[in-house]
Amino acid sequence: MKQIAILSGKGGTGKTSVTASLASLAKKRAVLVDADVDAPNLALVADPEQFFHQSFISTKKALVHPDRCQQCLACLGPCQFDAISLSAGFPYVNPIKCEGCGLCAYLCLIEAITMEPHTSGYLSASKTRWKSNLYHGRLLPGGENSGKMVTAIREKAEEYAKENGVEFIFIDGAPGIGCPVIASITGCDLAILVTEPTLSGLHDLERIWQLTKHFQIPSWVVINKSDLSLENTQAIHKFCQEKNIPIVAEIPFDDDVVRSMTIGLSTIEYNPNGVFAQQIKNIWNECVHFSQQVISRTE
Repeated sequence: MKQIAILSGKGGTGKTSVTASLASLAKKRAVLVDADVDAPNLALVADPEQFFHQSFISTKKALVHPDRCQQCLACLGPCQFDAISLSAGFPYVNPIKCEGCGLCAYLCLIEAITMEPHTSGYLSASKTRWKSNLYHGRLLPGGENSGKMVTAIREKAEEYAKENGVEFIFIDGAPGIGCPVIASITGCDLAILVTEPTLSGLHDLERIWQLTKHFQIPSWVVINKSDLSLENTQAIHKFCQEKNIPIVAEIPFDDDVVRSMTIGLSTIEYNPNGVFAQQIKNIWNECVHFSQQVISRTE
């Protein structure tokens, strides 16, 4: 089982389009993970049928019990997050503002405030139309511990892949280089970095490559919309040459991507013979070759 993270360093470069098309080629050979738990969107083109759903509890929040409260209001002032206010003469804790520090519960000598488990979001698993499993989650507004949620999703995906002998896990990562991205790449065998020929695209490619380098994860680069700026495309080539990063695909701008997404299909399903589809097939072949190389080295 090889775990491959598709990352971007920024939003809008096309990593989900690449992931969905790879998934449509892999079918049962892959398990999918949508690791962007703040704004998951891989399911929009996967036509998923959900078979698992559960609450994600990662923290505790303060809860006032009015039947115990003596209205001493000792808890009202010390809160540094302004999470406690008065409601009908009793303290009320705003769960959005509460950071779960526990100070108010500590100050309440009669235990009228307790720290209770709080649902931060939901974990889900679905069967896609490609017959592969998709593991995903969504944080509620103000939900915390996105990295912990990504780890929980990946654990379920890994468990299924091991039990069923699945060859690949494709992880559609979140944009940026924060906690959910770090949780997405930890322990991965390969990272595919999808970039675009813009100044921000090159800047964020450098950042995400530094992250994968830190975790000693081999990286490939995919230049999407490569004909958008030949000057910036050349700058990406220069950067990759200096850092010895293979460029496995250059995908020119293709209207098929927009058309396919508007009807909920991966681009390679929409037009299997298009320019985008041909480049995705090249990436898929490289993934299969990479997997075979890793297996041969471990035998």
